[in-house]
Amino acid sequence: MAKVFPFQPYRYTAAGGPIEKLVTQPYDKISPAMQAKYLAMSPNNLVRLILGERFPDDSDTNNVYTRATSLLQEWLANGVLARDPEPGFYAYFQEFKDPDTGDMRTRKGFIGIGQLEDYSANVIHRHEQTLSGPKRDRLELLKHTQTHLEQIFLLYPDKEGAIDKILDEAAKATPDAEVPDEYGVTHRMWRISDASTVAQIQSLMDDKKMVIADGHHRYETSLGYSKESPKQDAKRMMMTFVNMYSDGLRVLATHRVLRKLEGFDAASLKEKLSKLGKLEMVTANEFKKRFATPDPAKLKLGVAVAGEPNVWLLETDRQPSDLDVIFLHKKILSETLGISEDAVRDEKYITYVRGVDAALGEVKDGAQIAFLLQPTTVEQVAEVSFSGGVMPQKSTDFYPKLLSGLTFYPLEK
Repeated sequence: MAKVFPFQPYRYTAAGGPIEKLVTQPYDKISPAMQAKYLAMSPNNLVRLILGERFPDDSDTNNVYTRATSLLQEWLANGVLARDPEPGFYAYFQEFKDPDTGDMRTRKGFIGIGQLEDYSANVIHRHEQTLSGPKRDRLELLKHTQTHLEQIFLLYPDKEGAIDKILDEAAKATPDAEVPDEYGVTHRMWRISDASTVAQIQSLMDDKKMVIADGHHRYETSLGYSKESPKQDAKRMMMTFVNMYSDGLRVLATHRVLRKLEGFDAASLKEKLSKLGKLEMVTANEFKKRFATPDPAKLKLGVAVAGEPNVWLLETDRQPSDLDVIFLHKKILSETLGISEDAVRDEKYITYVRGVDAALGEVKDGAQIAFLLQPTTVEQVAEVSFSGGVMPQKSTDFYPKLLSGLTFYPLEK
C-alpha cells in the first residue's frame, strides 16, 4: 500500500550558523512579523527560500522564485547546505506543552520520502478541501528550485506501535539536531541509516493507508507536478510520518472569522440560528467553561457578533456522522448566510484563527462574526478520510507544527 523510501537530503551544516537561526515554522504559518524576524536572524535562514521578500520591481527574470533558486545554489556551493553521505530515515520527536492542559507531551515520527498517489488509489487520503492561491504559489517555487524545501505531515495507523519502538531505540543516541522553537517546542532528529532497520520500517509501512494531517496544498501541487515532470524523483515528496494512535498527537480548533458580508443582519442570523437548536446568550467566561468539555451527544458552536457583549452558544443533538465544522459550513455558512463554496475556497469573507480569545478579539477589532468550534478529533479525521469523505478547509490544526529546514529533498534524476 504505502511506499516510503529512505533518502539523502541536503542539510544545514555548521557553516550556515546555529541551527536555531536557520529553521522556521511552515511557510503558511509565517506572519509578516515572523518573516521579518527570520530575515533578521541570518542571511542563511530558510525563510529566504520558502517565503522570500517581494519587491515592486519584480519581473519574470527577477522575482521571489528566481531569487530562491539562486540562493539555494549559492548555499550548496558555499557549504551552507551539504548532502548526507548515505540514504536514511530520520526519527523526529517534538516535545511540547499541551496548550490546553499544560501537560508535557512528545510526538514521535520519522522523515522520509513517500510515493505520490492519486486519492483514487486509496493509499493516501485527504481530509480537507484546499484553497486555490497557495497551490499556485507552491508550484512556482517547486518548478524553480526543483527541491522540496519542507516536509508534509501524514498519519498512519499502527495500534501496536511497532515503528514507534524502532524510533525510541534511535532516540537513545545523541540527536543529530536539537532545536527549541519560538513556541517552546523542542525538536530533535536522529538519522537512521542501518540498512536492516530501514528495511524493517519500510516493511512495517507497506500495508498502511495514510491520511494527510498538514500539507494538502503542497501534496496536491507535487502530485500535479509529478505528472508533467520527466524526473522520477518528482514522483515522490518529503513527508513526516506519525502514528495516529500516538499519545503525542494534539489537534486544536480553528475558528472562522467573517468580514465584509453584504447586508448582514445580526437579528436575522439570531432568529435563523435559534431554529437549528438551543441558542443561549452567555458571558465569554461562561462560554469557555462550558465549551471546554465536549459532549459526544451534543454539537456545540459559539457565535460572537459585533456589538454583542455576550457569546451565543448553540447546542443541538449530534447525529453519529455529525462533525461541528461540516455543520457550520453546510447549515450556517452556506444555507443561512449564503456563502458559496467558491467564496470559501477563495477566502473572500473568511479568515482562520486559533484560540477563542484571539477570535473574540477579532470581533472587537471590527470583524462582523466569529464562529467558535471545538477541535476535531484524530478519530473523526480518520473516519472521514478512510470513508472517502472530505472536510472543509482548515478543519484541523495539528499542534505543534513540523519545523521546516531540518531536511531538503532535491529532484535530481
